[in-house]
Amino acid sequence: MPKFYDKVDVLKKPGWLKIRLHRTPEYAEVQQIVRKHALHTICSSGMCPNKAECWSRRTATFMILGDICTRGCRFCATKTGHPLAPDAEEPRRVAESVALMKLRYVVVTSVTRDDLPDGGAAHWAETVRAIRKQNPDAAIELLIPDLDARPDLLDTVIASKPDIIGHNIETTERLVRSRAKYRTSLETLRHMSRQGVATKSGLMVGLGESDDEVLQTLHDLREAGVGIVTLGQYLRPTLEHYPVAAYITPEKFEWYRLKALEMGFAYCASAPLVRSSYLAEEALKSVKSLQR
Repeated sequence: MPKFYDKVDVLKKPGWLKIRLHRTPEYAEVQQIVRKHALHTICSSGMCPNKAECWSRRTATFMILGDICTRGCRFCATKTGHPLAPDAEEPRRVAESVALMKLRYVVVTSVTRDDLPDGGAAHWAETVRAIRKQNPDAAIELLIPDLDARPDLLDTVIASKPDIIGHNIETTERLVRSRAKYRTSLETLRHMSRQGVATKSGLMVGLGESDDEVLQTLHDLREAGVGIVTLGQYLRPTLEHYPVAAYITPEKFEWYRLKALEMGFAYCASAPLVRSSYLAEEALKSVKSLQR
């Protein structure tokens, strides 16, 4: 893949993108648990700017099915290549780690596994069941690949009964993609919503989209039944990834948030450093309050 030079990226990042480090004893403990159980986290693989803060709050987003993705999206920091076979012991190790961390809210994501006949759907379901068995009081949120919008595969995951299932739309329809398709993502979300699932999606901005495109994407997500949405600033992982077109101001993120709420979303987190799993438990609280 060619390297792309982007002047915006070599300029000093605005002050609102500065990250406070939280290297606390809690951070060290979570790090030790992740290493001891040979777990992958999107916190590390995705180069999440909130890793230190979240680990210091004793939370982490587990990434199952390995750390090698079969797709090569130019906005994603996760490795691309030929992954290993799924580890049958992984669901048990994740469940044990949740217990060790004493988590009340668990977020699980994965790489995309187009190499597997079921896209990893059965492994997803087994992971949820293992977490429930050892941690019956924990809420579980999933962030799944599109699974090619196949109803049979999506239903396998839904049947394991997580509290929230998310799938990220990632960018507006016009912008960069690989095999991942905008309309496929919408169909994935629409099917889950029709099955009564509390659905969630996330969008990155700063890749050259217009305000109208962001609003259209929010409209499309709402029309697909999505109730929870997040918006955050795209940060270029390396020069081999898609360039940053603009750093979006906190004021514009707040404008997006208000527009999303006007459209009927139950919850919207919108700020430069927001990522789909950041303070995820707050979204569930909002959804439950509306269901009362």
